[in-house]
Amino acid sequence: MKTIKKIKIVVAGPFAAGKTQFINTVSEIKTVKTERKTQTAEEKSVKEYTTVAMDFGKIRIDDEHELYLFGTPGQSRFDFMWEILGEGALGIIILVDSTDPSTFHEARRIINFFQSRFPVPMVVGANKQDLPNAWSPEDVATALDIGEEEGIPVLPVSAIDKESVKNTLLQLLNIIREELLSS
Repeated sequence: MKTIKKIKIVVAGPFAAGKTQFINTVSEIKTVKTERKTQTAEEKSVKEYTTVAMDFGKIRIDDEHELYLFGTPGQSRFDFMWEILGEGALGIIILVDSTDPSTFHEARRIINFFQSRFPVPMVVGANKQDLPNAWSPEDVATALDIGEEEGIPVLPVSAIDKESVKNTLLQLLNIIREELLSS
C-alpha cells in the first residue's frame, strides 16, 4: 500500500480577497470553515461572515499525492493564525482583490510576513479578474512592488472559476517541484 504524500498549501491575503471562495471552488471535500459574523461596520459593508481561524480543503492529485489547502483569516487581529498555519507549508498563495487597491498595502504586509518566516515558493493571485474594474496582474505586481528579483509570479485568477483556481495551484506546484528537484 502506497503512503499518501500530503502537500500543504497556505492561502493567505487581506480581508475579502476571496480565500474561502478559492478553497470552496476546488476542494473535493466540503470545506471546513470557521466563520463568524463580521464585527465592524466597515467589514459588514463588504460581507456578512468572515474566517476567524482557518478554512480547510483537500484535493487528491493522484494515487500518491493529496493537496491540503489552509486558508488564513484576513484581518490583522487574527494574524497569530498565520504563524500556526504556515508551519510545514510547501507553498503559499497570497490572494489579492485586484478590484480594490486600498487592500494592496495590507497584501504587501502579508507577503512580507510569510517571506520572512516561511521561505517557500509563493505566488500572488490577482483575484476577481472576471470583473471589469480589475487591475491587470502586471499592475498589481507594480503596486505591490514585486520585482523580478523576488521571484514571485503574479497570476490572474477568478476564485469562482474552477479552471482558474486549478491553474494557479498547478503553477505553484510546478515551482515547488522545480525547487525540490534543484535542491
